[in-house]
Amino acid sequence: MATEIYLLNISGQDKPGLTSSLTCVLSEYGAKILDIGQANIHDTLSLGMMFEIQSGEKSAAVLKDLLFKAYELGISAKFSPISLGDYEKWVKLQGKHRYIITILGEKLEAKQISEVTKVISDKNLNIDAIKRLTGRLSLVEKEEYPRASVQLSIRGRIDNKSEFTEKFMKISQELDVDIAFQEDDIFRRNRRLVCFDMDSTLIQTEVIDELAERAGVGEQVKAITESAMNGEIDFKESFKARMKLLKGLDEAVLQEIAKNLPITKGARRLIDALKSYGFKTAILSGGFTYFGNHLKEELGMDYVFANQLEIIDGKLTGNYLGEIVDGDKKAEYLREIAKKEGIDIAQTIAVGDGANDLAMLNVAGLGIAFHAKPKVKENAQSSISSIGLDGVLYFLGYHDRQIDLIG
Repeated sequence: MATEIYLLNISGQDKPGLTSSLTCVLSEYGAKILDIGQANIHDTLSLGMMFEIQSGEKSAAVLKDLLFKAYELGISAKFSPISLGDYEKWVKLQGKHRYIITILGEKLEAKQISEVTKVISDKNLNIDAIKRLTGRLSLVEKEEYPRASVQLSIRGRIDNKSEFTEKFMKISQELDVDIAFQEDDIFRRNRRLVCFDMDSTLIQTEVIDELAERAGVGEQVKAITESAMNGEIDFKESFKARMKLLKGLDEAVLQEIAKNLPITKGARRLIDALKSYGFKTAILSGGFTYFGNHLKEELGMDYVFANQLEIIDGKLTGNYLGEIVDGDKKAEYLREIAKKEGIDIAQTIAVGDGANDLAMLNVAGLGIAFHAKPKVKENAQSSISSIGLDGVLYFLGYHDRQIDLIG
């Protein structure tokens, strides 16, 4: 039995029962739906249906009845015949070479989206879908925490993924926008472990600098910390040098700082959402367990690995216990946690800001440089510099309505 294939495109004002009315017409003629998709912007509908119908009287009649139904509903209908050859080519493309690009900022401008989509078109890639992940922004009321994100699903072959990423990082730096580029595979859709640096990531301070201020050696320690985070000096050597300068500091100072840790904007929203959706979370820090454990309890996280201070008679000795947690050690802990939890390394995410985070950012399935130093951003898979830590949720594909239902 000969059949014909048509693509029906509907546009116009959205209203209840529209899809039901159209598919009812198709069902009367025994049509088979091959594909269907819909988008709605400001109550304006764009609906597409590809269907197969028996050739002859049925195909002619169904087109006529669909046009009449569209007229009744006050919408526009357009038909495009699809050859069997073109349909089969389209079928064979499914599941192959698919990617997700997430664009994120306080607000999104046409220039930013234009530059991102130009990179896509220059590589002869197709955009299959565009999805807004953030809620609608008011033009009247001032947003306390403005953020905007859209997700692009693209299809096609990319021979040089690193070149693609570099182009996006350049746009990110020039136009003040964050861009994440990920393969749309089973691992991206099933992330299960997120590991965070602590200082200047989960909290908006470097604790060792605060300790140094109280010890009267603030400028000396701050200079060493900055050099270490920029990758100018070895982390282990910088750690030992800073520890010696803290000798004699009273433990009461640690307690006071721990109670007043400035938690980064968006961190609570992020951790609450991750816990709700079954993620495991960890703090992997070159800082101290004294503060990491406090933060773990306050945010309800699962693991903490950091450096242990030696305290004798209520005073810091200037020494530490156990191994120094440097960049390589962080990456090692990430692997250990993933193995313990039965999680593939491709299902992991690492978030950090300093040079000592690069190892774990590159080991993880998705490494995110958060408000990071230039060297870190240049070498990370993706970055967030425009909003708070909850930007990670948009890279995971969550919509605000899914996040805000929590709690």
